[in-house]
Amino acid sequence: MRGAYGLFFLIVCLLCLSESHEIKSSRQDVRKFPDGFRFGTSTASYQIEGAWDEDGKTPNIWDHMTHNEPCVIKDCSNGDVALDSYHLYKRDVEILRELGVDYYRFSLSWTRIMPNSFPDKINEAGVQYYNNLINELLKYNIEPMITLYHWDLPQKLQELGGWTNPHIVDWFGDYARQAYRLFGDRVKSWMTVNEPYQICNHGYGDVLKAPILNMKGVADYMCAKYVLLAHARAYHIYDEEFRASQGGNVFIAFSAQWYEPESENDIVAAQDCNQFLWGLYVHPIYAENGDYPPVVKQRVAAKSAAQGYPRSRLIEFTPEEIQYVRGTSDFFGLNHYTTYSVYRNESVQGYYEIPSLYDDAEVILYQKTEWSLGETDLVKTVPWGFYNLLKQIREDYNNPPVYIIENGFASQGGLMDDDRVQYIRNYMSAMLDAMQEGSDIRAYSIWSLVDNFEWMKGYTQRFGIYEVDYEAPERTRTARKSARVYKEIMRTRSLDFSFDPSDITMPLDEGH
Repeated sequence: MRGAYGLFFLIVCLLCLSESHEIKSSRQDVRKFPDGFRFGTSTASYQIEGAWDEDGKTPNIWDHMTHNEPCVIKDCSNGDVALDSYHLYKRDVEILRELGVDYYRFSLSWTRIMPNSFPDKINEAGVQYYNNLINELLKYNIEPMITLYHWDLPQKLQELGGWTNPHIVDWFGDYARQAYRLFGDRVKSWMTVNEPYQICNHGYGDVLKAPILNMKGVADYMCAKYVLLAHARAYHIYDEEFRASQGGNVFIAFSAQWYEPESENDIVAAQDCNQFLWGLYVHPIYAENGDYPPVVKQRVAAKSAAQGYPRSRLIEFTPEEIQYVRGTSDFFGLNHYTTYSVYRNESVQGYYEIPSLYDDAEVILYQKTEWSLGETDLVKTVPWGFYNLLKQIREDYNNPPVYIIENGFASQGGLMDDDRVQYIRNYMSAMLDAMQEGSDIRAYSIWSLVDNFEWMKGYTQRFGIYEVDYEAPERTRTARKSARVYKEIMRTRSLDFSFDPSDITMPLDEGH
């Protein structure tokens, strides 16, 4: 572990343990965003599009899982129809206009474009859908920001091993090349992969996401290597074949929560937790020398040997692969929601399944009850954790330009979502504190534009700033209070804690 990182983390943790964690600037009534700062909202293809088998699209791993094991989802639902954005995309663009966003981040469905998973067949109907969406956005000066992969792997590729098969580096590269070729004349911001930790740990090391492989401490580490190499392949393809003519940027989005030491005795435990749960993916791209974090490599190798494995369960990069991955992101894409307390004591022995990533990390996580907000307990609200995370990224990785790609709050419905409004304002204020201290944060996206299929929670959690009526054939979208607040933030380019959102109406403003 680099000395600067260790020293910084120690100082941050000691300060956190000794102070109240109040965001110091939150008491100001009005806080301005710098010129050029950009605002957007985010969605993902499987969560909103529906039309799961229309116009040539073939099954992905979520289609397969929800059709074969429907009640693995909390409410036994699926994304077969979802918000029906495949047919109602113009309404989605209309509400983006109502809000006044600078950009809209959405994802492509791999099997809608390449139904055989490979570039031997391009599905023109799928291509036309995305062309229509992109052109509709540009018609109203909303920038399209595309995610190539947001968890919906072609089922046929999963049957070949998915993200544990080394050949997926080539498969993903072929897919990325086709996307750049088809849409890159108009799309200038490309996100290769959304949240590699969730893909690998939740899907391959557990049963929290498709394909629910549940091979802890083995498949998740295999996945980690090939996701990073596939991302790097997509980056290099753009850099070498398309950047000069298209002039865009390519990056990856990491899910990074903040892991706070429970006491002074737990500082190293929290440091290890940050490295295992997000540093595993960030370090190879952003650390000066690349590669996995040293503590992760050392711990997994030692545990593997003690458990009788002939080699480390973490498949290490070759020197050539380290150089291939290092530096392959034009921005630091960050998805952040909450904070956890971390401790380590004798009870950690035997606490987790062996082998597993959490057993390797030797930490126990929990969230404090006082972090709940109002009546909602779905997302714990800890804005000072967001500030600490942004500060660590600045200090440890040489202040990279950061795009906040996801930040949001889950409710159980209702238009008067005061808890979400409070969450958004407080997290934005924490972000502004980090920016005032020098963090190079350039964009912020709320998750999500609309309520959607929330993965294993189905439709039981509502993240949208627009409420969706799933009983209506047209899946009616209605602005919540949080949408009115976000609209005013974007209109004024400021965070005004005295603002009354009841004064704002949501019809389209002419000329927006």
